[in-house]
Amino acid sequence: MSEQSTASPPAGAGTPEIVSLRKIWDLAPHNAFTDLIWFRDRWWCTFREAEDHGPSVGRVRVIVSEDAGHWRSAALVALGGVDLRDPKLSLMPDGRLMLMMGGILYDRAAYRTRAPRVAFSEDGTTWTEPKKLLAEDHWLWRVTWHEGWAWSVSKLGEGADPRRGMLYRSRDGLDWEWITEFRLPDNVWTASETTVRFMPNGDMFALVRPEWLGVARPPYQEWTWTRLKERIGGPNFLRLPDGRLWACGRRHVGGAATVLSRLTPAGCEPVLTLPSGGDCSYPGMVWRDHHLWISYYSSHEGGTNIYLAKIRFRP
Repeated sequence: MSEQSTASPPAGAGTPEIVSLRKIWDLAPHNAFTDLIWFRDRWWCTFREAEDHGPSVGRVRVIVSEDAGHWRSAALVALGGVDLRDPKLSLMPDGRLMLMMGGILYDRAAYRTRAPRVAFSEDGTTWTEPKKLLAEDHWLWRVTWHEGWAWSVSKLGEGADPRRGMLYRSRDGLDWEWITEFRLPDNVWTASETTVRFMPNGDMFALVRPEWLGVARPPYQEWTWTRLKERIGGPNFLRLPDGRLWACGRRHVGGAATVLSRLTPAGCEPVLTLPSGGDCSYPGMVWRDHHLWISYYSSHEGGTNIYLAKIRFRP
């Protein structure tokens, strides 16, 4: 499905269980909003460092590890006066890493405006200066590459106003072509953070915060929507080599937690709750060496820290 799916699961893979869990970063007052990728035989994790979750000026940290156990800082991406948030890593067709971020400007802690930012790297350590994309109030979120195109959904609108989801694609990560607007059932304009993935038959699936799963055939302009029974925050999902979909994000029922769920066209079934609570979620997901690896952040141990879970599927 993507550059992150690299191996076949064991025969009869079934119920997920945690093999190992590590806290991999806790050096800033608030460490949050992660993503994860395997690149050049190393693990790379990115997240925002700031004073708090809210309107403080955030910087994007990139850390690296050869063994997923010992981590070191590889880069710190900053832009004077701009709150860089929700960094997302993807591997471009030319072999470079692309780092997509939201960039917010405040006026004495009050939201003023925002726009997406993108940076590129050949080695994961040296990054180009973040470049502004699209128009004000857009926010391109997670990027998925498919057949030479980068696909991403921008959540347009901020605050109490209904957010609108706009599907875009790009060849180079700089010039983005508008494809369609997500028109959710009953004219509910609440599309927000979105991850899209591609199926072997060419279908595109979209997991949309707060509670929507969409599917479309090429050219991805007409969508069918299913409303999930539960809301999901910071949504991410992968199609594993056995064909099943697994989603991860914040669940609110019974208190906030980061949860791994089975995802089908009919809905989302929570299966495994990761050690988490309070301010949490925003997972990165990678399938490698017959295991699912999930980065996420959580405040269940007091600070707001970055964690890495290794998960196997028990027959």
